[in-house]
Amino acid sequence: MRRAATKKAEGTSEWSRRRLLGILAAAVAVAVLLLGGLAYAVYLAIAGIGDEASANTGVATGETDRSTVARGAAHRDEIAAEPMLTVPESAAFPAETTSAKAPEIKIPTGTGINGPAFVMTGFPHTPEGAIGQLAQIDLAVLQSMSLSTAEEVYNAWALPGGVRTEDWWITASVRAFLSSTGMGEVKDPSASVTLEPAAALVKGTDGSDWATVCVLMKVSATYKSEGEIAFAHCERMQWVGGRWMVAPGAPPSPAPATWPGTQLAHAAGWRTWSTDHTTEPAHPGDTEGEH
Repeated sequence: MRRAATKKAEGTSEWSRRRLLGILAAAVAVAVLLLGGLAYAVYLAIAGIGDEASANTGVATGETDRSTVARGAAHRDEIAAEPMLTVPESAAFPAETTSAKAPEIKIPTGTGINGPAFVMTGFPHTPEGAIGQLAQIDLAVLQSMSLSTAEEVYNAWALPGGVRTEDWWITASVRAFLSSTGMGEVKDPSASVTLEPAAALVKGTDGSDWATVCVLMKVSATYKSEGEIAFAHCERMQWVGGRWMVAPGAPPSPAPATWPGTQLAHAAGWRTWSTDHTTEPAHPGDTEGEH
């Protein structure tokens, strides 16, 4: 009996690529279930939509028309809560890409200057600028995998009226990753997490100062093994004080985490990320014309 117990203990201490992938998947799943799923459930309850009706509801795959006139809070709630394509957890893992080319979305560059909480800022007053800013917010938090960094970034970039810091989608993902690996509140120095923006979409807009946008990233993690997974994130964004910030309101419905370039990613409406270098300012910090 003692020998068997020893073997079991040794087996549970071994790290493998499969285990790391499982932890990465868990970080995504926790955020989806605890935050996105709850927000959508509340929306269905308020709207009075039953199971049968919701089953026949179309899914959002990106906006078709841009709103030039703001219609208000109710319209914004509808945009944020509109369900997106539901995909299996396995869709986030590396998979064969399709030969069909997805439409591109040109994302502007920032100024290269760090703004509040050391997050790069200087993105233009466009929905694509909101995508660029959201990606930088995600990069700052997820690459550090630190709960204190998540709190600092959220407090600096979120307007009042949204979820609490500890309930933010990205904070939940960081907490799940750290908990699953037993790291405590900060990432182990031997671990590394890198992100690469791969696709994005504009889910909807309400006037020129508000948009719900989504980013899809390739996440590579190393901790006693290596693994990759796709991470998807949508946020309400609002233009305030010359920058895009996380807007108030319930979190948008979960974005489909699909491996970039797959047929399923195309079906979900993801557009291939293309950096628009023509938006680079002539001089660092020169963004007055973008306000």
